[in-house]
Amino acid sequence: MFLSVRGHEKSGGAGGDGDEAGGEAGGPGIRTGRRARALRIAGLTLAGLLVLGAGAAGWAYWQLNDNIDSVDIDSALGDDRPARAVTAPSPDASATATPLPTGSLNILVLGSDSRSGEENQALGGGDSGGARSDTAMVVHLDAGRTAATVVSIPRDTLVDRPSCPLQDGESTRPASGVMFNTAYEVGGPVCAVKTVESLTDVRMDHYVEIDFSGFARLVDALGGVTVTTEEDIDDDRSHLTLDAGTHHLDGEDALALARTRYDIGDGSDLGRIGLQHQLVKALLEQVAEEDLLAGPARLYRIADTVTDSLTTDTGLDSLGELTRLAQSLRDLPSDGVTTLTMPVVPAPWDRNRVIADEPEAGELWASLK
Repeated sequence: MFLSVRGHEKSGGAGGDGDEAGGEAGGPGIRTGRRARALRIAGLTLAGLLVLGAGAAGWAYWQLNDNIDSVDIDSALGDDRPARAVTAPSPDASATATPLPTGSLNILVLGSDSRSGEENQALGGGDSGGARSDTAMVVHLDAGRTAATVVSIPRDTLVDRPSCPLQDGESTRPASGVMFNTAYEVGGPVCAVKTVESLTDVRMDHYVEIDFSGFARLVDALGGVTVTTEEDIDDDRSHLTLDAGTHHLDGEDALALARTRYDIGDGSDLGRIGLQHQLVKALLEQVAEEDLLAGPARLYRIADTVTDSLTTDTGLDSLGELTRLAQSLRDLPSDGVTTLTMPVVPAPWDRNRVIADEPEAGELWASLK
């Protein structure tokens, strides 16, 4: 059995009947007008902040910047890494403005199962011991930023883990045939990146990490997410019970859905990855439907939640850098995102684990360079 989850589809949405310019109520003409008005309101609000409350605006910007934790992965790993992709200069470059980036990009996104802190312990159901990478996705942005590919690496994949530098100047020992998610456990973000680059021979340009509580709070800040389950779910380990059908999930239930594995398919990590892919697309649709400019206070709350939930590499550790990345994705539609799982087969010596299925896995990673 395979359980699929899809984003909630609204009747009369974009691309549906009656969406021609100047058409029925709710068509693009009216939506464009509303968006223009929202932009004007946002501009006036910003102007008011600059004139009447520059100090408060500066504090808010500082607070959002200060929220973000970062790791200097480039300095830690040095030059012993796959080469960066060569990117052609942006055609919009000019002497008076800094163009948005348009080149291809690879970002390692990890969901950490850290139990540190009371909130994570409550959501994770575990003790406060060490963390592993519960979810790992390589997000590849195509040149032009109009399409993206998300490739999940099953955490049960057996890999050769390289030696990784530690903060105290020491290094971890290399290990063969160990689970992929142990890299984060023994060496944190630096070792997770190095292990992914060793496995894929693809340079990770950036790193983004979010933990249990951060994901749940992000979903809540967005007002929840709507999904449709085609099978009943009753997983006592993730503490999620859902009848088949459409549900609007809060952050805690969305996290439980992302962690569900034992009540679907064969109980392996592969079934859970399928749920995670569908949840990612549902969240992208939710963000696309949100009018985040309609309420500056709500926009700040969302930004505060997002930045407070992240650990990034030093190339993304400021509000300005994150904003530029987000702006560069403005032409990326939710249906332009392709989700895949690294091709794997059961390990011959351990049927509860998987290994990369070659040459298919290598060919997939080569396509992302």
